[in-house]
Amino acid sequence: MGLSSALATAMAGLRANQAALSIVSGNIANAQTPGYVTQTANQIEVATGGTGSSVAVTGVNRQLDLYVQSQLRTETSGGAYADQTSNILGQLQNVYGTPGGVGTLETTYSNFTTALQALSTSQGSASAQTTALAAAQTLAQTLNSTSQGIQALRSNVQQDIGSSVTEANTDMSQIATINQQLQGLSTTDPAAATLMDQRDNAINDLSKLMDVSVTTDSSNQANVFTTSGVQLVSGPLASTMNFSSPGSLTANSLYSTNPSQNGVGSLTITLPGGASQDMVANNTITSGRIAADLKLRDQTLVQAQTQVDQLAASMSSALSDTTTAGTAVTGPPAGFSVDTSNMSPGNTINLNVTNTATNTQQQISIVNVTDPTALPLQNLPNASPKLVGVNMSGGIASIVSQLNAALGPGVVFSGSGTTLTVVGSAIGTVNAASTTTTATSLTSGSPQLPLFTDANSPYTGAISGSGSQMTGYAGRITVNPALVSNPQDLSVYSTSPVTAAGDTTRSDFLYSQLTTGSFSYSPTTGLGSTSSPFTGTITSYMQQFLSQQANASTTATQLQQGQDVVVSTLQQKFNSVAGVSIDTEMSNLIALQNSYAANAHVMSVVQSMMNSLLQAQT
Repeated sequence: MGLSSALATAMAGLRANQAALSIVSGNIANAQTPGYVTQTANQIEVATGGTGSSVAVTGVNRQLDLYVQSQLRTETSGGAYADQTSNILGQLQNVYGTPGGVGTLETTYSNFTTALQALSTSQGSASAQTTALAAAQTLAQTLNSTSQGIQALRSNVQQDIGSSVTEANTDMSQIATINQQLQGLSTTDPAAATLMDQRDNAINDLSKLMDVSVTTDSSNQANVFTTSGVQLVSGPLASTMNFSSPGSLTANSLYSTNPSQNGVGSLTITLPGGASQDMVANNTITSGRIAADLKLRDQTLVQAQTQVDQLAASMSSALSDTTTAGTAVTGPPAGFSVDTSNMSPGNTINLNVTNTATNTQQQISIVNVTDPTALPLQNLPNASPKLVGVNMSGGIASIVSQLNAALGPGVVFSGSGTTLTVVGSAIGTVNAASTTTTATSLTSGSPQLPLFTDANSPYTGAISGSGSQMTGYAGRITVNPALVSNPQDLSVYSTSPVTAAGDTTRSDFLYSQLTTGSFSYSPTTGLGSTSSPFTGTITSYMQQFLSQQANASTTATQLQQGQDVVVSTLQQKFNSVAGVSIDTEMSNLIALQNSYAANAHVMSVVQSMMNSLLQAQT
């Protein structure tokens, strides 16, 4: 190697060292910069005449583990989902209050039943009537506030969806913009490394909002999809998510795949090609904060509302409903007759029928539905009882016609006046029949009374095209205004003859119904199943769903804690490769200083030798 070649090699070494020193200093300066990935100089050997004679720096390499990065994004989505779920369920527990605390559902319900017991013990004294009435009002107000708290959480969650969608659109737009800036740049270009750091940060932020999958093509373009396959970013083009919010939600604001019936904010996405799709109906997002919010808004908190609505409905019906057994009809064929008069919308005719071919029994509930837009009633598979909606406002002939069309030929209906007769057939046997009607008067002569009402209207469980009366009832339940004006009717149940002083028939009935009466509860509460609904006292039902909610909150917290550990572990593993290690960089700095000094020394020696040669020539 000649002196000029040695000098050129040393110069190339100095340039490579200067480039590497610049990269090391950049690493150290950005050690605390979020999302910064450690860079190293990309050096290559330069050959002359088949022999390595020099070195060249062609750019930088980013030091990261792509597999760990992908796993981290997946678990980050799961962590955000768990965090939001735990947060909202914790707030829901605050709505219910501390078990046994003042003002909770359990406490106010217990206070009410205790007041009713005291009303019987005092033989209907005026002060005991006032106390019981006040306890009933407190219970109704507690149900109102619980319902309001649940709907406030749903409204907050919906608002969070809107904020998250705005953030997601910003992230997707940023990714697409950076993709465009990266076009034409080598992956080892220092400018490209900085842009890729920024793009990764945007993708990481997007992974907190939804589940994402990322592929990078040969031109360094990141294409981002949801795990269900919907494209969020295609090179320099970004999709746009659209969220339309109706504002604050009520218990009747429910999600529906039918846009005309949907009562909550809709979430759609417009793809780069212009096509649009419903992200909720297509279950596009399965993890991340947005997925958690959608489930909380449309399922979890709706079920919580249903549970308190069922509590309010069960209390009202337990005190106002009367079930009257049908009169046996001798056969053949045998059956029963029932009176259809005084049946309000929502009241039922209850049948127990045996299919003689399969020897299986079926419970059938014939519901008075006066709104034709609500018919036919929908049943879940294996529902017990099976619901059959009939408009009873048209008279007995219309009722018979509707029922024979809906339930024949297993059983056969006929009627006269207000009496409906149902008998068996060759393929069906009627084992029992009864009617359930709602008392609307405070002094009907029976202990039943409409103590709780839906504002000023009786609660009958009516079904209309807009849904069931039970939906949102906890937010509307109140003590019957007529009873507030006449507290003595907590004891007086008849005016002809007048209920005797000291008669505790009504207060005994009210206390018994609320403490020992057994009722069936809708499977939409999350308890029991369609074929075997949860049955029990109102107290046991309330304790069951409150316990279920407490367990759900505890489980969510445990899942959050576990997910946080997973994310933290993966983040540490990712940082061990991608993060800046000051110790490593200082070691690199010392090595580069030594290399720099060695190359400088070579140049000094070459210079000295050249000077000696020049002097010898002179």
